[in-house]
Amino acid sequence: MDLRETEDQLTRDMLAATASVVNCTHGTNGDTPTNLTRSDIDLIYRTLVGNNAKTIAQMIDGTNKFGTAPVRNCFLAMCHSDLTPDMQNVNGFRPTAEYPAQQGIGESEFGNIGNVRFWISSAGSVLPTSSALGNNVYNIFVTGLEAYGIVDQDGYPQQFRYAPKEIAGGPLMLNATAAYVTAMVPRLLNDAWLLSLRATLLVS
Repeated sequence: MDLRETEDQLTRDMLAATASVVNCTHGTNGDTPTNLTRSDIDLIYRTLVGNNAKTIAQMIDGTNKFGTAPVRNCFLAMCHSDLTPDMQNVNGFRPTAEYPAQQGIGESEFGNIGNVRFWISSAGSVLPTSSALGNNVYNIFVTGLEAYGIVDQDGYPQQFRYAPKEIAGGPLMLNATAAYVTAMVPRLLNDAWLLSLRATLLVS
């Protein structure tokens, strides 16, 4: 695991522990929370807009290309890749391949639903066997602009440290060492501008 992956996981765990939670309730799988639906996503959008959160991703204008459609100003959602089959079943889902322009689309972006664009990762937040029926619960972090950030300790930036075998290997000089160190604190900057939408799976 490299430095940036460690920072991502620390930030993920901070969000899972501190973000305000909204459970999906409109799904059909009979669990609590339910599977993801458009009604749940629209509720998150209305709540963030009502809290004066600013969208992050700008509108992508429509173009004269077959099978594409404009993309609205959007909040960003970060979630586990296990949710991708369910996202494709949500009313209004549009994959990135149907965006009218491909510039500025992140490698991990999967698509959008309404006013939310989704980024996926196998390191997304999951709470094992935590639903009412004992299924995994997935945190979908929907964020506006400047909702959270990383505070670096003064005078202690991220560092990569390498000691060649001549220094670290002892008398026989057989081994070298390499490591990284960091002193940082991920934190919410405004807890009204980020919500954790929790869902279980419909498609397993």
